[in-house]
Amino acid sequence: MDGNTGCQTIGCSVTSCRYNDSGCKCKLSSISVEPCACEHTGDPADESLCGSYKAK
Repeated sequence: MDGNTGCQTIGCSVTSCRYNDSGCKCKLSSISVEPCACEHTGDPADESLCGSYKAK
């Protein structure tokens, strides 16, 4: 682990998520990053989805 563990700020502009705060950051202390259910495409948009997302 690096020295920033527990000190990160999670930026987020996904306003449809219940954890979004003022359209610019996440209220959670940590998130899970997961690939989409499709085959591994190598496309960053498919390989780095927020697994902690919950709709409002």
